[in-house]
Amino acid sequence: MAVDYTVIVVYLAGMLAMGWWGMRRAKSKSDFLVAGRRLGPAMYSGTMAAIVLGGASTIGGVGLGYQYGLSGAWMVFTIGLGLLALSVFFSARIARLKVYTVSEMLDLRYGGRAGVISGVVMWAYTLMLAVTSTIAYATIFDVLFDMNRTLAIVIGGSIVVAYSTLGGMWSITLTDMVQFVVKTIGVLLLLLPIAVIKAGGFGEMKAKLPTEYFDPLGIGGETIFTYVLIYTFGMLIGQDIWQRVFTARSDTTARWGGTVAGTYCLVYAVAGAVIGTAAKVMYPKLPSADAAFATIVKDELPVGVRGLVLAAALAAVMSTSSGALIACATVANNDIWSRLRGAVRPAGEEHGAEHDEVRGNRAFILVMGVAVICTAIALNNVVEALTVAYNLLVAGLLVPILGGLLWKRGTAQGALASVVVGGLAVVGLMAAYGILANEPVSYGLLSSLVVYVIVSLVTPATDPAVLLAWRERLAGRGEPVPVPSAEAASVSA
Repeated sequence: MAVDYTVIVVYLAGMLAMGWWGMRRAKSKSDFLVAGRRLGPAMYSGTMAAIVLGGASTIGGVGLGYQYGLSGAWMVFTIGLGLLALSVFFSARIARLKVYTVSEMLDLRYGGRAGVISGVVMWAYTLMLAVTSTIAYATIFDVLFDMNRTLAIVIGGSIVVAYSTLGGMWSITLTDMVQFVVKTIGVLLLLLPIAVIKAGGFGEMKAKLPTEYFDPLGIGGETIFTYVLIYTFGMLIGQDIWQRVFTARSDTTARWGGTVAGTYCLVYAVAGAVIGTAAKVMYPKLPSADAAFATIVKDELPVGVRGLVLAAALAAVMSTSSGALIACATVANNDIWSRLRGAVRPAGEEHGAEHDEVRGNRAFILVMGVAVICTAIALNNVVEALTVAYNLLVAGLLVPILGGLLWKRGTAQGALASVVVGGLAVVGLMAAYGILANEPVSYGLLSSLVVYVIVSLVTPATDPAVLLAWRERLAGRGEPVPVPSAEAASVSA
């Protein structure tokens, strides 16, 4: 496997080199956290697709295809649907707000009283998302080097922490663009056709597998509904996703670039399910469905191609991990630490001491990165950790965020009550029904909605001055975006 090892090592070295190069561009808080808000359509589409299609979408998507057949595509498919909905209906308005976090958006909309609690919920979500991505390194490095789980997590996590800390969003954007290309070549153009051919083609696959493997709804209507609640709605409100929307240089870029990325996700979903179905034909009795990806790569691909496909799996994991890490650090610094030490500034405000801002955010990425690696070593169940993250996000924050965007009668008291009740309800229901049950997110979301509406209606309406400032920002008449330098503008395409 010397050739495969070389491919992987060159790829990892390239990620670190791009982190170093990105450090030269991160001169301000805007550069470091949102790539100066100046990504063009090509880079925006590629990086957005990279962050939403992580290890769960690649390794997990193939595993679902192995277990359920073509209907195993639904998890990743609902992620694509969520990204399409975000891009078409909300991304333009989100991009025009010129903020850094979801909590800052809530402060703008409700008058500055929703930030800390919503920040804690969002921080917990982004932390667990980064942890689940980091755990996935163990699976990939085990296939490559037969490596100890803890050592694999430390090596993979350290590389992501290194390039994310060096250049912030610029480094992550550059590495994500490479990862998008590697993932497209490795999974869609190489692994997909090779897997189908090795399985004997679609005719042989249909002959050897039960008919339910080719039923689009075979995974079950209740499961599909839960995927919609968790992943489609999760795409609408996650800090890791919004922080990418903030990088778009215009609302048109956010809308159309995101639409392209969402469409790509739908194709990727089907590809993963087909690969998993082919693996079921070749290896009908694997001990775990999640082993399908690694097994087919290790046993069926030729030298060199195997290294590239494993690099694609690493790319998928790294893009989500780095995006979640910078989101976690941004929330921890801007929404929690800054507020607790009394240094809150108006949402979206550019201010002095930019070097200190970059240095402070860089320190938070490093600290959060160490916390993510340590947590990943301590945890084993990726699915449960990811479910906890999305359940908290959707039940706690979906209603106040979408309510703020769509209903002018929503109030700060209603938003706070919705976050608290939805978050506590989903935690209690997970304890009662089990983490992987469908009921917690459904009932938690319903309780959040009911409380938001009732409390908003019985409390005084939001100050008209706050609503006026909110409408001005939504219309793009807020603070101007800094003019990009000539060097930075050269990469905006």
